[in-house]
Amino acid sequence: MKIFPAIDILDGKVVRLTRGEYDSAKTYSDDPVAEARRMQEMGAKYLHVVDLNGARSGSTDNFRIISYIISSTRLKVEVGGGIRDMATAGRYLKAGAFRVILGTAAVKNYPFALAANEVYPRKIAIGVDAKDGKVAVSGWEEKTDTDSVAFCKKLVSDKLRDIIYTDVACDGNMSGTNFEIYRKLTKIKNLRVTASGGVHTMEELEKLRDIGVDGVILGKALYEGALDLRKVTEVFG
Repeated sequence: MKIFPAIDILDGKVVRLTRGEYDSAKTYSDDPVAEARRMQEMGAKYLHVVDLNGARSGSTDNFRIISYIISSTRLKVEVGGGIRDMATAGRYLKAGAFRVILGTAAVKNYPFALAANEVYPRKIAIGVDAKDGKVAVSGWEEKTDTDSVAFCKKLVSDKLRDIIYTDVACDGNMSGTNFEIYRKLTKIKNLRVTASGGVHTMEELEKLRDIGVDGVILGKALYEGALDLRKVTEVFG
């Protein structure tokens, strides 16, 4: 099971949101690059980076910082936030990203997601962010009428097999994750699921591993000290 410590960047700083609300942003570091290096020193092999400004604006507000994280570490970095056209996806991949995450674009411009997967096979992950079981877009600020599980089934049927599923209600509040949804998703044939939102104990990580998720994203639990990244990477790799 892959462990993705998370660095969410807002206005050039490392922050965490609670339930996706921008007004709840809490700053943990003024230096995302130093934070990425610290995570590498603690045994991380992967890193989940989100440009929160980009998620709102649809542009690459923090590209310079993110590209420097990629170039100055050995981490396999997945990048999301504002990637809504082929040029932007290609720009991040050319900079050395492990894969790019399409969220809003995959919902509002589905043909683009299909095309990106054709051009960059195994380099595209779809971020499925759910509020009350419905897909949310535009930095989680807009809830659609699209059922999140049905959307995941559609994705895998179209050979978009890597998803990052976040239950927004769980994200950032360390209240536990939504095991029920991950049990459903891991039963979908050929779907590779990365779990995100609310994970804050080793027991939860063990349970998610046993459920069969491909990876887990850890955010506030690391920054608030509920989980020790060094211990997590020693146990789960």
